[in-house]
Amino acid sequence: MAKQRKTKQQIQQIAQAQLGYEQLRPGQADAIAALLKGQDTLAVMPTGSGKSAIYQLAGLLIPGATVVVSPLLALQQDQKAAIEAQKLAEVGVVNSTIAEAERAAAFAQLAESNLEFLFLAPEQFNNEEVLEQLQAAAPSLFVVDEAHCISEWGHDFRPDYLRLGTIIEALGHPLVLALTATAAPPVREEIVDRLGMQKAKVVVQGFDRPNIWLAVERYEDTREKQEALLDRVVRAEKPGIVYVATRKRAEELAEALEEQEVKAVVYHAGKSPQVREAAYRAFMDDEAEVIVATTAFGMGVDKPNVRFVFHYDISDSIDSYYQEIGRAGRDGESAQAVLFYNPEDFNLRRFFASGGKIETEDVEQVVQALQEREEPMAPRELQETTNLSRSKLKNTLNRLGEVGVLETLPNGEVVPNESLPDLEEAVEEAVRLQEHRQQYVRSRIEMMRGYAEVRDCRRRFVLNYFGEGLSESCGFCDNCKAGITNEPETGHQPFPINSQVVHKSWGIGTVMRYEGDKITVLFETVGYKTLGVGMVLLRGLLKRMDTAVADSTIRS
Repeated sequence: MAKQRKTKQQIQQIAQAQLGYEQLRPGQADAIAALLKGQDTLAVMPTGSGKSAIYQLAGLLIPGATVVVSPLLALQQDQKAAIEAQKLAEVGVVNSTIAEAERAAAFAQLAESNLEFLFLAPEQFNNEEVLEQLQAAAPSLFVVDEAHCISEWGHDFRPDYLRLGTIIEALGHPLVLALTATAAPPVREEIVDRLGMQKAKVVVQGFDRPNIWLAVERYEDTREKQEALLDRVVRAEKPGIVYVATRKRAEELAEALEEQEVKAVVYHAGKSPQVREAAYRAFMDDEAEVIVATTAFGMGVDKPNVRFVFHYDISDSIDSYYQEIGRAGRDGESAQAVLFYNPEDFNLRRFFASGGKIETEDVEQVVQALQEREEPMAPRELQETTNLSRSKLKNTLNRLGEVGVLETLPNGEVVPNESLPDLEEAVEEAVRLQEHRQQYVRSRIEMMRGYAEVRDCRRRFVLNYFGEGLSESCGFCDNCKAGITNEPETGHQPFPINSQVVHKSWGIGTVMRYEGDKITVLFETVGYKTLGVGMVLLRGLLKRMDTAVADSTIRS
């Protein structure tokens, strides 16, 4: 495929002519230009910043079909309708809701090179025919929307996404565009690695949403907290979203709001698809004032006039929290994001996080089942053979893949690698890797505690988490309003933000933020750690990466 080198000015002109964009938003032109140069590209841009325009323009400019993988069936139809309304190109959708005749017509158009955009749900690759059809069509651009779903560090991990890297290679590695609204540095690295992106261009547009008021209200009593939240919802400008951790609590709060004459609906994974869709539509069409939801109500919710996002329960990470509050104020007008915080809420999050442990026996059982079969096995077969829970099997397969024991085929089946490593060592390494994952998950919960209890600008805390700095306090959070801030003092920062350091026990880490006399470092093995700067310097707990390498060379 010939690379098309176009200037940002030329891209802007095409965007105006094709999409009616008076001006491309920051990051859009950079991502499109990288793709036209033939670079795989990861675009990390806030929700509402026009990520879809990137693949639409790039797809039109690069000869050949564009495949867009998205887990959001409703959003696929919305995107199809938008492209058709603009009369950009022919577009098709293939997912579980599509009739067989429409599905066949889409693939026929693709085979005849009459289809520019094809939207697919990731589970469609369970059908080998889908991969064969795509291989014959040889798409030029492969787009992974909601790309954080491939990362176990991300806030919405989807196992079906794990095979996308294998599928990309099976298609001859067309250009890859990965899109996400939230991805902290380790999530970005995992997206690039798992998709097999080559010489990837990473475009990160600012995470700041300055129109969202950030606040935390602390309560020691559960009843007091619930009464406070109900009162705030009643008085708040609507519509709004209330996030909770459990289905039961969602039902209880929605009922309590109805008693207060607030038009509330419930959304969680325990509801049937039809009931969830009805709740979604009622909220999106302003028939319901408030939706009380678990995190099942998430990606693809693009309602511009949400005036508040209240959290009755604390999120499992800053990644999740930022994604959830990002549904407020998309029209650019002021909105509120308030966390109703009780320190005891962490007990529930820790309980949820404790379920990911795998034992040596579990790993050995999976390896034995694979070795006894001469054919590839589907995860469902493995689950029946081993009697492991779905989540435990998922973790085991992921770790065995990381240590080179097995390989996941494009259709989702798994096979042992032909050249197996030392199995005993590999099993031990798989268990160890999962322990590190759990430590990491726990550390992210502690970062959420850090946000809830920080005595500094809350916006600076969030932006630091995503690898961005904020030189001055935001002035639009509860701490700033109360005058509780610690302006950065560069003279007291022995290691620059985003620099790499080494700890004797925890290995390599990245400096994320300073708060007063504390330094927070993200370690590759154990996650986030917050240390006293004075103790770090006194005991020499951290060394800059280049210094540590030099010391190692001298000792050797």
